[in-house]
Amino acid sequence: MVIVVAQLDAAVAAYRAAGFTVVPGGSHPGRSTRNALVVFEDGAYLELITYDAPSPQERWWQVLSHHGTGLVDFALLPQDIEAVVAAARQRGLARITGPHPGGRVRPDGVQLAWQTARQATHDLPFLCADVTPRALRVPEGEVRRHANGALGIAEVAVAVRDVEATLARWRAFLGAEAVADGQVRLADCRITLRPEPQRARGEGPCAVSLAVAGGSGKVELPGC
Repeated sequence: MVIVVAQLDAAVAAYRAAGFTVVPGGSHPGRSTRNALVVFEDGAYLELITYDAPSPQERWWQVLSHHGTGLVDFALLPQDIEAVVAAARQRGLARITGPHPGGRVRPDGVQLAWQTARQATHDLPFLCADVTPRALRVPEGEVRRHANGALGIAEVAVAVRDVEATLARWRAFLGAEAVADGQVRLADCRITLRPEPQRARGEGPCAVSLAVAGGSGKVELPGC
């Protein structure tokens, strides 16, 4: 989950105060962005990202500058990004692009590399596949333990203009088995589609529910 923030240090402090373990991410070469991560036991994570300079060509910056901080995007981890993109195109998702190279430099100087692919509309997630070992980008161990008991992402609510059109794109994206009974089905996370055609921030993730130790309770994301 990508959460765009105005001030990274303040966001990190707020998440730590809410019981999350937050680790520095680093900076992205060729962009004006820096990030920090909240990584969960299941390998999913929240990315807190900020801009150090205006980047009007980037949608995340546009959302931040016009609508403020908050959830802005989400991603899936493909086993073979080229195969997933090719299959999606064959099923009719013509407006998907990629793979595109990306990367980040950690505060300790380690350089990370990945590839992304994106659909033109924002009711679908983008794909992000590691080139360098994933453990370098998404740390393991004690950093995945959180004082508030958060274990992972259980549900993502996505604001969409047209539920049926979005379901059709999901079928093209991941195959017919990704949709059942009018719902998107992923192995470890529920995707709930909310029809909000007039939403100012446009289509995209609008709420997140976290799995919590013990199977009960609720953890709020600061500022979301």
